[in-house]
Amino acid sequence: MMWNWQHGDWPNFIYDSAALEPFERQFLLNSGEFIGAYRHVSADDRDLLRIELISDEALTTSEIEGEILNRDSLQSSLRRQFGLGGDDRTIPLPERGIAEMMVDLYRTFAEPLTHEQLHAWHGMIMAGARRIEVIGGYRTHADAMQVVSGAIGNPNIHFEAPPSAQVPEEMERFLAWFNGSASAGLPAATRAGIAHIYFESIHPFEDGNGRIGRAISEKALAQSLGQPSLISLSYTIGRHRKRYYDMLELSNKNVRITDWLVYFDETILEAQRNTLERVNFYIAKAHFFDRFGAKLNGRQMKAVARMFREGVEGFKGGLSAENYISITKTSRATATRDLQDLVEMGAFARTGERRYTRYYLRLE
Repeated sequence: MMWNWQHGDWPNFIYDSAALEPFERQFLLNSGEFIGAYRHVSADDRDLLRIELISDEALTTSEIEGEILNRDSLQSSLRRQFGLGGDDRTIPLPERGIAEMMVDLYRTFAEPLTHEQLHAWHGMIMAGARRIEVIGGYRTHADAMQVVSGAIGNPNIHFEAPPSAQVPEEMERFLAWFNGSASAGLPAATRAGIAHIYFESIHPFEDGNGRIGRAISEKALAQSLGQPSLISLSYTIGRHRKRYYDMLELSNKNVRITDWLVYFDETILEAQRNTLERVNFYIAKAHFFDRFGAKLNGRQMKAVARMFREGVEGFKGGLSAENYISITKTSRATATRDLQDLVEMGAFARTGERRYTRYYLRLE
């Protein structure tokens, strides 16, 4: 088996730029729509939205690698680092580390990518890890760096990265390409896709390559926009994780990467749609409270806030009377009156009858 980095053309990737042009045009259109919508979010809600979007990215980029984090701790860490306050809870190292990396990515997107930044990111996300030899530096072990599945004694090798001894030279070339391509006119989504497959092919760290590789792609997109993209890239990849890994494996055998870039461009466009949908949800949320906030009693406010916390996808299956009773700790008779009042004022829509009755937020 020959891997892409063993080909004579490495790392000069070959692809059909004409096949990518429609994606690039749509990326720019979506970017303009997002920027316009984001400006309609109030300053306070913008802070909340930024925390929500970044925390979802941090949670999902970790989950893709099998690490399940606590959302509340992660968001508390993000609020502290952005100077938005936060509770007094002790933040576990994994949540604090990924939050630090995401905030650094947000604040330094325009700066050149360096070995020092990559090492710092690795130190952040690997803080407290005991299973690897080098934290905050490139791998040095003599063993082959492989992505393997299957039984012991009969492994299925999905990919093998360059030997550790080659990593410093490979990363020097990667950084020269990444920083040089920022001003070379390479289209935004294409650059982000090449950056990801290029970095993942080198696999310079013992662990954490996926999280750092996705952060590099987000940095590339932000540089093309001239502002943090807040794109839901990892969130979108996480929803189709198997497809992501399948495409990585299909694309690591040679330097022809048109199929990979088409896949990655499609993922970026879906991520933009997901992000825009969430921005519009925040705008609708603000309008909802403008219209109904003063009319809601304490119980109704508590239930509505709980429903909004479910995000764009909403309260699964709708809100039942039993849900309302559980959230508000009130009696069935009071719950019935509260829910009827919410329907009559136009805050809730109702479907079904009797025990199948469900309630949904009515958003503009």
